[in-house]
Amino acid sequence: MRGTGFRSTGFRAALSAVPLTLTLGLLGTAAVPAGAAGSHASRPSHPSHPSHPGTSVTCQGKGVDPDALVRHRTETVIHAPLRTIWKLQTDVERWPSWQAPVTAVERLDHGPFRKGSAFRWTTPVPPNPSTPATSLEITSTVRQIKRAACLRWTGPAIGEGLRIDGVHVWNFTEVKGGVRVSTEETHTGAQVEADVPTATKILREGLEAWLRSLKSAAEARAQHRPY
Repeated sequence: MRGTGFRSTGFRAALSAVPLTLTLGLLGTAAVPAGAAGSHASRPSHPSHPSHPGTSVTCQGKGVDPDALVRHRTETVIHAPLRTIWKLQTDVERWPSWQAPVTAVERLDHGPFRKGSAFRWTTPVPPNPSTPATSLEITSTVRQIKRAACLRWTGPAIGEGLRIDGVHVWNFTEVKGGVRVSTEETHTGAQVEADVPTATKILREGLEAWLRSLKSAAEARAQHRPY
């Protein structure tokens, strides 16, 4: 998040006021467009990232921000066909049908979901001690994509007094009985960097909630449309 004059305690209070049902919308896909993030020069050193185990998730050789302090990586196995999972993830205008925190999505281009595709979506944020009730507007742009294999998108999430910058990558790998979906995201900005543990916790909850929703929706469809 980016803002003016926010203190660490204020950011902690703001985050604690956001219910888990909103963390997906608030922190799930916010990303940083090329050239839009602030300089990393003023960030404190951070030699290790406990929430970033193992090898980074990449798409066509591009991953998350290697210098970001706020990051999380997680994965799950979904017992559904790859085509079903891919369709749910890339048919962004239908996200509200299986992701409750997403209130609206608009594709900003036409045709197949591809590199350069962009979409704008919104999610509400309740009032808290630092900011009034607002609605985050997130504009995401696909930077890398390999059909039925990986996605990487970027784009700012902006609300009244709020800005989140980050990078989000997804991998889809067929395994016995289903598909392993791996995702990793990083966030940058003055507010999130003021309280890295809290920001990381909420990012983690948001990503894991997204995977649960994707798993539930895909497996429900698979029951009606078997392999």
